Amino acid sequence: MYQLENTSYFIVLAAIPLLVVVYLIFTIWKSRKQKNFAQKEALKRLSPSQSTFKSILKLILVCLALFLLVIALVNPRMGTKTEEIKREGVDVVFALDVSKSMLAEDIAPNRLEKAKQIVNQLLNKLGGDRVGIIGYAGSAFPQLPITTDYNAARMFLSAMNTDMVSSQGTAIAEAIELSKTYFDPENPTSKVLIIISDGEDHQGNTTAISTEASNEGIKIISIAVGKASGGPIPIKRNGILQEYMRDNNGERVITRMQEDVLREVATKTNGLFLYGDITSEVVEEVSKYLNTLDKEAFEAVQFSEFKNQFQWFLGAALLLLFIDVFLLERKTIWLEKLNLFNEKKR
Repeated sequence: MYQLENTSYFIVLAAIPLLVVVYLIFTIWKSRKQKNFAQKEALKRLSPSQSTFKSILKLILVCLALFLLVIALVNPRMGTKTEEIKREGVDVVFALDVSKSMLAEDIAPNRLEKAKQIVNQLLNKLGGDRVGIIGYAGSAFPQLPITTDYNAARMFLSAMNTDMVSSQGTAIAEAIELSKTYFDPENPTSKVLIIISDGEDHQGNTTAISTEASNEGIKIISIAVGKASGGPIPIKRNGILQEYMRDNNGERVITRMQEDVLREVATKTNGLFLYGDITSEVVEEVSKYLNTLDKEAFEAVQFSEFKNQFQWFLGAALLLLFIDVFLLERKTIWLEKLNLFNEKKR
């Protein structure tokens, strides 16, 4: 496991091909000037110790040194050990209503965005709790399994929209049923399902499924978003209002927040019912409720220590530059004897 601390320095690597191009241009220019000055055999007699190979070798050393210096600036950090960290918390699953009615703007900016705001703020408040996400409209679907990765939860949450489910409606009972698969029945950790919806239930049968959830130790917190007075459902394209949704008779559809079902499922499971109008108050009440629940320890393995590795690359770069300084571009007698660079006269 490794981390790259300052990846922006990788742009400096563009200097390496530029350096090679400059060297080639200079070499071609020098070769032409030398040809104009004297013939090839005469140049050899004038500069018998000149080595083309070592000139190229010096370029390679400089390029390698520059590459290593860039890696040192990026500062690779290697994970040196892992350890088991025991975390205490509860298992929390968010069930987010993504039906078209959640686009109503009777609560700013609209019901769906308000629901996302509430979930995001709750994620900021949660400590060692594990979280999962369910989306539902005419049917329920898993979005994110139980995890301690809150960044992943935020990413999946931001991607949720009303086009995720082709079948429209609000299947609260199906969302509760699906949430049961998220929780481990063998794990004594407290189990909480947080439903955020406008409460328009098109399937019914919530009483029986809520009782089953309660028997399995699941508490339901239901948060109602929207107004009882309701509002129309806007149809937008690229953020611009085109029309409002209409029924088969051409009448504008008015969707109203209905709290009865949401209140019932919370009551059946000894949970909590809240209005989602003021985000800060909702977050505070949910946090207080979660703190009253028994928290169980669970284990998570993670890298706990990273060490800087830049010094190795910096040392290697300085060594190459040191060699480059003392590596002259002319032939040397002792190297000729060793014939390392194939410079022995024939």
